[in-house]
Amino acid sequence: MSTLDVARTELALAVLYLNKAEARDKICRAIQYGSKFVSNGEPGTAQNVDKSTSLARKVFRLFKFVNDLHALISPTAPGTPLPLVLLGKSKNALLSTFLFLDQIVWLHRSGIYKNKERAEIIGRVSLFCWMGSSICTTLVEIGELGRLSKSVKKLDKELKGTDKYKNEQYRAKLRKSNERSLALIKAAMDAVVAVGLLQLAPKKVTPRVTGALGFTTSLISCYQLLPPAPKSKTP
Repeated sequence: MSTLDVARTELALAVLYLNKAEARDKICRAIQYGSKFVSNGEPGTAQNVDKSTSLARKVFRLFKFVNDLHALISPTAPGTPLPLVLLGKSKNALLSTFLFLDQIVWLHRSGIYKNKERAEIIGRVSLFCWMGSSICTTLVEIGELGRLSKSVKKLDKELKGTDKYKNEQYRAKLRKSNERSLALIKAAMDAVVAVGLLQLAPKKVTPRVTGALGFTTSLISCYQLLPPAPKSKTP
């Protein structure tokens, strides 16, 4: 394959990635929280970028609450323990509420909804919902990792005496474990970001800490949205 063909393929993948509204939202999120880290809550160019990017992101999320509303009423995977089902549904309900209320905040910041006091209350309620959904996600991932760990150990015993890393099922479980571990880290960090945005612990979770954690979780989200690597063909 020539250099031009490689460049064309890579550009095609980049276009495919950037065509996703979710990917563009997460890139904007990285810019938003990176600016928050730089500004540290002080007035200036960085804070202006933070505020303008935050407002722009709300457009990407219009009617996005429907996704989690659909997940809320959809059946869960068979065999899922009841506590994990309840936590998962709570996460969907809280995230859907956050995204719905966030639209009212956008209407206020756009000058359409005029009641400032009520809009600020709605904004705080929406952030509490997001924090709750992040906590629920953290607990779900911990529970799922525990179930996955037991499954891996059981498979490990069955494959004793063989090269387990050549077993497709074993490799798939390890990949799933890595994905869930990353999702756990992201959800736990996002919960702290919500604490920072709500200013529940202003001395510990400063705007700079909030910005650093938000920037990191944004990069994780961008990575999670990357297309899967093509499987190599065995000769």
